Amino acid sequence: MIAKETKLKGCYILEPTVFGDSRGYFFESYNKQTFDKLINQNINFVQDNESFSSRGVLRGLHGQKDEFAQAKLVRVTQGEVLDVAVDFRKDSPTYMQHVSVKLSSENKKQLFVPRGFLHGFVVLSQTAVFNYKCDNWYNKDAEIGIMYNDSDLSIDWLLNEDELLVSEKDNNLPTLKQFSQ
Repeated sequence: MIAKETKLKGCYILEPTVFGDSRGYFFESYNKQTFDKLINQNINFVQDNESFSSRGVLRGLHGQKDEFAQAKLVRVTQGEVLDVAVDFRKDSPTYMQHVSVKLSSENKKQLFVPRGFLHGFVVLSQTAVFNYKCDNWYNKDAEIGIMYNDSDLSIDWLLNEDELLVSEKDNNLPTLKQFSQ
């Protein structure tokens, strides 16, 4: 496996070594010792989650604050998504910058999103199964988020606005300016 740090400090794209032949393929999707060495941190994941969504479903931009912040290791086991991480660490030189990467069952890439980030994705294929590990428990009271289409972020979600399926909750998130007030 190789890890490439993105322009956002601590946020990595991971690419596994895939072994394949006429029977199919094999790869190691997670190994704590290898993972910790690649990202130069000691991460203890406590929870695995999975979601199934259809084309155009956009989930995010979400995070958790303070002692409930979560680091995530995300991947797609079916289909393709555009995955987005936004640096929400106020003391970071890349505060409010984002990275986006296509994750798919075909490319088998993963994204490590450190604590202090907002995270979201949109499904580009007909359907997608999205998996993620978290290093902290979910706490509803610590949840934060901002609008996926905030003009201050200028995220290109690769789909037209009329193709997006966004929850009522996500449509009612504040903009960055509203959040900061």
